[in-house]
Amino acid sequence: MTTTTAGMSSPVPLRKDAHTIGLIGLAHGTSHFFHLLLPPLFPWLIGEFGLSYSELGLLVSVFFVVSGVGQALAGFVVDRVGARPVLFLALGSFVLAGVSAGLAQGYAGLVLAAALAGLGNAPFHPVDFTILNKRVSAPRLGHGFSVHGISGNLGWAAAPVFLAGIATATGSWRTACLAAAVLAASVLALLLWQRAAIDDRQGSWAHQAQGAAAAPAEHPMAFLRLPSVWLCFSFFFWSTCALSAIQSFASPALQKMYGLPLSLAALVVTGYMLFGAAGMVVGGFLVGRVERLERVIGICLLASAALLVLAGSGVLGGMAVLAVTSLAGLGTGLAGPSRDMLIKRAAPPGATGRVYGTVYSGLDLGFALAAPVFGALLDRGAISSIFYGSALALALGVVSAALVGGGLARRTAAVFRT
Repeated sequence: MTTTTAGMSSPVPLRKDAHTIGLIGLAHGTSHFFHLLLPPLFPWLIGEFGLSYSELGLLVSVFFVVSGVGQALAGFVVDRVGARPVLFLALGSFVLAGVSAGLAQGYAGLVLAAALAGLGNAPFHPVDFTILNKRVSAPRLGHGFSVHGISGNLGWAAAPVFLAGIATATGSWRTACLAAAVLAASVLALLLWQRAAIDDRQGSWAHQAQGAAAAPAEHPMAFLRLPSVWLCFSFFFWSTCALSAIQSFASPALQKMYGLPLSLAALVVTGYMLFGAAGMVVGGFLVGRVERLERVIGICLLASAALLVLAGSGVLGGMAVLAVTSLAGLGTGLAGPSRDMLIKRAAPPGATGRVYGTVYSGLDLGFALAAPVFGALLDRGAISSIFYGSALALALGVVSAALVGGGLARRTAAVFRT
């Protein structure tokens, strides 16, 4: 309530908020683009170096392990030195990752590129959300979270087209990697030019400054004692496990279950992401109108889980199952902005970067662990478990969100009683 009132008492021009939101969205889309720097080029890498799928899978693990560990640590750096310089360093790391991949002479060079890309990805969530929370006025913050999520989905969607397209057109996967480096350098140059709009040291709104001033000094690690932080971490872990299963294995699972051509089954991931992006647009409006955000999250994710169970049941026709699985992305998208706002409410004053860094490292852990588990299930012929397991993971995420929301509600009630 205080946040909204403070934001409304000092109106901020839409153009100013949109400028910051757009720049952060571009940066976040770039980070998701570099999640997929190497995977779209796997067929070329196999031809060039004779690598196995296990070796290629390890490159993905390297990325997410480096990103996950780095993300938890990056939050402390962001809270100490500010988000903007860390953002510039992260984009610079992407440039180095693209160059390293393009010049790689063997597997070690690809490992280095994956590690540099993971290092660049590590600080993005504490950086992005620190800047959004400090630079965007409260009434438009939900829309900022919505654009942030959409831009990530678009980055995922753009990378395969960009990288595989250039590799096919030029006959060189190295050219595609170097083009990715140029892309990251261009984004870095734009943000340096427009750096005033993302200066988190200049845009802290009154309600945040007052809250920080009133809060007693605490040990930098004190936030780790908050149950809400670890519940948010678990929420990200479970929801990302579901996303990892759909991104990695929904296409081959549908091909095996329903006899769909792989070219058609592959559309399910695109559909899931597009519906997710559409859901995030609507979800940005829900954030400002709903107090108990965990209820929005619960309803949306359980609806998605039900659709995934239906897809795994084997009772649908080929095109129908594509539509149902894609539609499941709508619920996860709707829940996205509410999820990000819930984490904001759980973060103590002055610990935004640390909380987002710790919580979002659950995303990297989910990606790193879920893929081999679901891959092993698919290898053993448990095809429907891809969908049932995703649905179960979403349901467990709902439990975590409900516990976070309940704890925040009790904390708010205690404040009003005093």
